[in-house]
Amino acid sequence: MPYTLKSAVHSELIIKKSRFIGCVQPMADRASAQKVVDGLRAEHPGAAHVCWALLAGGQSAAVDDGEPSGTAGRPMLDVLRHQDLEGVLATVVRYFGGVKLGAGGLVRAYTDGVAQALLQAEKVERQVMAELECTLPYAQEGQLRREIDAAGAELLDVSHGSQVIAKIKMPLSQAAGFVQRLNDLTQGRIGWMQDGTQSAL
Repeated sequence: MPYTLKSAVHSELIIKKSRFIGCVQPMADRASAQKVVDGLRAEHPGAAHVCWALLAGGQSAAVDDGEPSGTAGRPMLDVLRHQDLEGVLATVVRYFGGVKLGAGGLVRAYTDGVAQALLQAEKVERQVMAELECTLPYAQEGQLRREIDAAGAELLDVSHGSQVIAKIKMPLSQAAGFVQRLNDLTQGRIGWMQDGTQSAL
């Protein structure tokens, strides 16, 4: 079972006068990761490098940002893989201290920057989520909302036309039971447009 992280955790290392500011945090996709990296560049205009690694299904990435190829992004990504993580972004901001570390030294520095942050990070089991979309008569909307609350699900969107259209997000493991319960409660007056489309937490 892959894990993600509960929240962002930071680390800081000084190696031969270079400062390495590491961070690991939950991240859904590459576009979100790029925004975080862009934010770090703006926050640290004097930094020599902002290297990062992302494990997010088919959107994984390993970026050296000007460090010698394979000395930053790839080692950072390897640390995430070895921890059985998914949906996680690792970043390391480097302020150059004037002393070159060599390829081996860089690999160790970037690996340690991520590993140190992970030591303090709280891992949480990653749930596969389902997005459900249904139509139902106006008279049943209150009942639907009560069932969503009772299930601890999330109401993503509601629109009102000839019928109520609702989008709901919940753990995939609970979706089949939820659909069955609503079918029973509404005596079949609820229509499911899509059932169990998976997305990651």
